[in-house]
Amino acid sequence: MVLAAVPFGVAIGLAVGMLGGGGSVLAVPVLVYVLSEDVESATTISLVVVAAAAVAGGFGHALEGRVCWRHAGAFTVAALPGLIAGTALGNVVGGAMLIAAFAAVMLVAAGATWRNASADQPTGEESTRGHRCPALRLGRDLAAGALVGFLTGFFGVGGGFVIVPTLAVALSFSMRSAVGTSLAIIAGTSLLGLGVHLAAGRNLDADLTFALAAACVVGAILGARLSRKVPPRSLGRAFAGLVVAVAGYLLVSAAFLGGPPGSS
Repeated sequence: MVLAAVPFGVAIGLAVGMLGGGGSVLAVPVLVYVLSEDVESATTISLVVVAAAAVAGGFGHALEGRVCWRHAGAFTVAALPGLIAGTALGNVVGGAMLIAAFAAVMLVAAGATWRNASADQPTGEESTRGHRCPALRLGRDLAAGALVGFLTGFFGVGGGFVIVPTLAVALSFSMRSAVGTSLAIIAGTSLLGLGVHLAAGRNLDADLTFALAAACVVGAILGARLSRKVPPRSLGRAFAGLVVAVAGYLLVSAAFLGGPPGSS
C-alpha cells in the first residue's frame, strides 16, 4: 500500500505546484478510495501531504515574486478559529455526508475559477515575472481566511480549491499570483490544521504519510517549474476541470454507492 501511494503522491504534487491547490482534492479521495483509509484518518494525512507539497512548490513561486505575503499572513491568522470549529464539526458528521458536502463546495469553487480563467490574463514574458500585489483588503482577507480555516478543519484540505478563486475573483489577483500566494497560505493553514487534528485525537499511518508526502514534494517541484510554461488561462481551466471531475465522482459515490468505505 505504501508503494502504491508513490505515483499518486507525484500526481498530487504536480497539481499543487502547477495550480496552487487541488492537492487535497486528489489526496482525500485517493486515501479513502484507493489506499483504504477511513475518512477521519484521510483528512489528517491529507494535511501533512498538502503542507509538504505547498512548501516545496511555493519556494520557486516565492523566489519569482509571486507570493503576496501580507495577504498570506492575514489569511493564515484568520484561519485558526475556523480550524477549531471545522475540526469539531468534522468529528460528528458521517463520512458520506462529509464527502457529499466536500463535492458541493468543490463545484462552486470550480465555477468561479473557470469564469476567472476565461477573462483576459497577461501572456508571454510578462506573465512569468514578479507581480504587483493588490492592496490589502483586510476585511475580505480575514473573512476569506476564516472560511478557509473552517474548510481545512472540516474537510482536511489545504483549501487551495477555494483560495485560488477567492484571490483571483474577490481580491483581483492575476492567476499566477493567486497560485503562488495560495501555496503560502496552504502551507500555514495545513500545519495549523494538523496541530488541531492531532490535538483532537486524530491518528495517521506514519509510513503511508511519509511516502505520500515525499512523492508529493517531488511532484510539486516539477509542477512549479512546469507552471512557468503554461498560459494562465490554461492553468485556471485545468484547475476547474480537475475539481469538477473529482467532485462528480464523489457525488455519485455519496448518492448511489453508499459513500466512502467505512462511512457511517
